[in-house]
Amino acid sequence: MRYFYYFLILLITSLMAGAQAQQPAQPEQPQDIPSVDGEAGPCSAEFTVVDADGKPVFSAMVKVHITYGFAGARKLDLSVYTNAQGKTKFTGLPARVHKPPVEFRASKDRMEGMATVNPESECQAKHDIVMKKSGG
Repeated sequence: MRYFYYFLILLITSLMAGAQAQQPAQPEQPQDIPSVDGEAGPCSAEFTVVDADGKPVFSAMVKVHITYGFAGARKLDLSVYTNAQGKTKFTGLPARVHKPPVEFRASKDRMEGMATVNPESECQAKHDIVMKKSGG
């Protein structure tokens, strides 16, 4: 009887492994845009990060520091990397900030770039960030 249970466990394990192997992994689609949610409001900012030649920059880090609320008492620090098309997105940004505009800074290796967004006048922003070699 003991061997029957061993056989049954082996059979179930094999079937489960086979079922998992048949399910194709979902690769990241080219249209998938890495994003981060600040959970602080209705606004968003989407960026395409490019180099001086206009080519997309893969894996550039885009960061933002936002102060909002009464007297800028609330702070939000977010960062996200770009995909192969140089795209990234920030969602859940506050509609009113302490000192507009908000600066989004991109960096990779020895390149840097920046874009500004005023969420009060541009709640659903889309911009390019052109990266240039930093002096150093």
